[in-house]
Parts: sequence; C-alpha cells; structure tokens
Amino acid sequence: MKPTTSEAMQNIISQVKTELPLYDESTFTCGPENSCIGCPKKLMEMLESEVSYWEHALARGTKPNFDELYRFGKMCKNIKRGLVRNNLIKSDS
Repeated sequence: MKPTTSEAMQNIISQVKTELPLYDESTFTCGPENSCIGCPKKLMEMLESEVSYWEHALARGTKPNFDELYRFGKMCKNIKRGLVRNNLIKSDS
C-alpha cells in the first residue's frame, strides 16, 4: 500500500534527520578562508527552517501535495550534495 502524502513527507523528514547533520554545530559555521562551495551554513539554515515548517504543518493536519513533496525532496537532495562537496558528510557511493 502506498503511503499518503503526509506519511511520505514524514518519511522524508525522518530520513533527513538520520542522514544529514541537521543540528550539528560544525555545519552552521563558515569554512576557513572562504573555501566553501556554496554556503553550507545557509543551506542548513534553510533546511532546518523547511523541516520545522513541515513538522508543524503536519502536526496541524496540513497535507502536502505532490509538488510540495517533490520540491522538498529535491531541495534535501541538493543540500546533501552541497554538504558532500564541502566534505561535511560522506558520499553514499
């Protein structure tokens, strides 16, 4: 049986919390000598904001649509790629 959009969003949030250093202080600092590719600090702040928004929205009973699921999942994937580029997390492959 396929999950509802609310369950799918909760699954994505759970995966983000286990795979990405969401609340790790080291990811909320700027790199030495501006050596960052993209800004991991801003990426993590954006991700934290979106996760918080969706947790509260789901708790209120708001159901995400497929476009919101797609955009949130894509954003998480791109942020993960940025963290890998900055050597803050290891690549899956």
